[in-house]
Amino acid sequence: MEILLVTARPRVLTDFTAALAAGGAHVTIAPDAATALESAAAGRPVLCVVDENLPDLEPFTLVARLMQQNALIFTAVVSGLSEADFHEAGEGLGILKRLPPTPDAAAAKDLLATLATVA
Repeated sequence: MEILLVTARPRVLTDFTAALAAGGAHVTIAPDAATALESAAAGRPVLCVVDENLPDLEPFTLVARLMQQNALIFTAVVSGLSEADFHEAGEGLGILKRLPPTPDAAAAKDLLATLATVA
């Protein structure tokens, strides 16, 4: 399973990324939204995990663009927003899951379990 992780801070997410790989995923890292859109078009990932604070685009805007490009890509967003604010910002985007600001191995396992129920 191909997972695209869009983050400008891959070192902080090492445990998260390792747990995704341990769960059977092949993880590709994109450092910004522009690279993510190119990678998603070329590689057709099953899931795109979008980190907050990207250098070139707001995460919910990137999710919307990914959905325009390929509506079959599942998405998850790393966010420090409250549940209510996250729901408001992501309404209508079909985001699979909200992840904590620094997702760890447990968050990766939970995300893979959630993905398994819908993919």
